[in-house]
Amino acid sequence: MSFYTSLNGLKNAQTDLGVISNNIANAETNGFKKSSVAFSDIVAGSAFTNPKLLIGIGATVEAINQNFKQGPVEQTGNALDLVVSGDGFFTTTSAVSGDTLYTRNGSFEIDENGYLVRGNSNRLQAFPTDAAGAVTSTTPGSVQIPAANTAGAQFAGVAVGKNGVITASYADGSNVAVGKLALATFLAPGGLRQEGSASWSATGISGTATYGEPDSGFYGGILSGALERSNVDLSEELVGLITAQRNFQANAKAIDTATQISQTIINLRT
Repeated sequence: MSFYTSLNGLKNAQTDLGVISNNIANAETNGFKKSSVAFSDIVAGSAFTNPKLLIGIGATVEAINQNFKQGPVEQTGNALDLVVSGDGFFTTTSAVSGDTLYTRNGSFEIDENGYLVRGNSNRLQAFPTDAAGAVTSTTPGSVQIPAANTAGAQFAGVAVGKNGVITASYADGSNVAVGKLALATFLAPGGLRQEGSASWSATGISGTATYGEPDSGFYGGILSGALERSNVDLSEELVGLITAQRNFQANAKAIDTATQISQTIINLRT
């Protein structure tokens, strides 16, 4: 039994090493959230077994938990680099598949059709507004900036306020609100599925998204001209890496000791 108990320990230590390695690899990934492994012990015995005689048979991975603590903020000066200063996720919808993804990486840009996008096709979602910035519908949609205003003046620039209102500026000096960012929150964010590129999708565990306006209630305000960096603490991860390595070595040593004992018993002569 000791062989399989220690083998479980080796596998668990390997999982821990994998998670820590992934954290370290993404220490420079904007919007990345670190993970940690939670273990639980395994005990074998029937209802009639004396509880004083129960022997543990190892451990198993109970969960790989995500830590959504806010990461440090880096100033970039780009108006479309956005940070949620508090709770909430940016919402994006793929123009190709229609899938909805949530992210804390606010690195957006304007594509050739005037949409605010992240990556190649993930369009930023916002509440529709009138020209003054008042929300006209609570159903989010893709943000598209007209190339010219109603007077025919060409687009000159864009700004995003703390309250999430996206304002387009035009060559004639006019400013027009084109939407207000829709932030998403979840009852159990730890249940979100990682999709890569610092993005998540909703699951039955996380619950459905609840949308709200930035800088209202418990939804965070928007900081323009900055990006949220990874919340990975390299010093903490390196200590965890050493601990996981020692756990792996200890379980390997236990297997080696069990092997020596078995060999000794096999070699006994009467």
